[in-house]
Amino acid sequence: MTTNSSVPAPFDIVGFDLDGTLLDTSGDLAAAVNHALGSVGRPLLTVEQVKPMIGGGARHMLAQGMAATGGCDEATLDMLHRRLLGYYEEHIAVLTRPYPGVLDALDVLAARGARLAVVTNKLEGLARKVLGALDLTARFDCIIGGDTMGPGNAKPSPKPIYEMLARCGGGTAAFIGDSIFDIEAGKAAGLPTVACSFGFLMQPVAGLGADAVIDGYDELIPTLERLAER
Repeated sequence: MTTNSSVPAPFDIVGFDLDGTLLDTSGDLAAAVNHALGSVGRPLLTVEQVKPMIGGGARHMLAQGMAATGGCDEATLDMLHRRLLGYYEEHIAVLTRPYPGVLDALDVLAARGARLAVVTNKLEGLARKVLGALDLTARFDCIIGGDTMGPGNAKPSPKPIYEMLARCGGGTAAFIGDSIFDIEAGKAAGLPTVACSFGFLMQPVAGLGADAVIDGYDELIPTLERLAER
């Protein structure tokens, strides 16, 4: 990893997904899903069962959890979604931690002049709350949530990626994520994309179609450097 701050960052802007990319939120999200499931007498799910359900927002995650335990109608899903969000907001950073090497990678990118951003399908308010609880908010030039751009404009739409570029002042950019939503959004916006093999994968990482894959954050900056040379 090149730490010399006199060497420019490989991209002017580096955007990151949140859940399964920057933060391992699986324990707290699984607890919130199980709170909703248990409140209506459904079987509880393991963290490993919940991980592939993460990435499309809380309602999408809960819908899959309900489907896995017997299904439900839209009215019940709406009610349980509110219940899940209330619980999650109160327990947002009990188990959640940055992945190993995240802070070092962010420090190096920032020292080399990159502007850093979060683009997540988590509600913006919850994204800001969890980043604040972990004292990470100030590291990012912008934080865009699944509701920031209005209904229907979360990833895989490229609109939040375009908004990231605008808020960060434009320039070259790359996007890092762990789900098909992340990679499709980045590619649709014309950005090189990096997939995290350690994230909450819904499918084999090779099937995401990213331009590169990393197995840990020690690989991120060398990977970005290679992508920038293409």
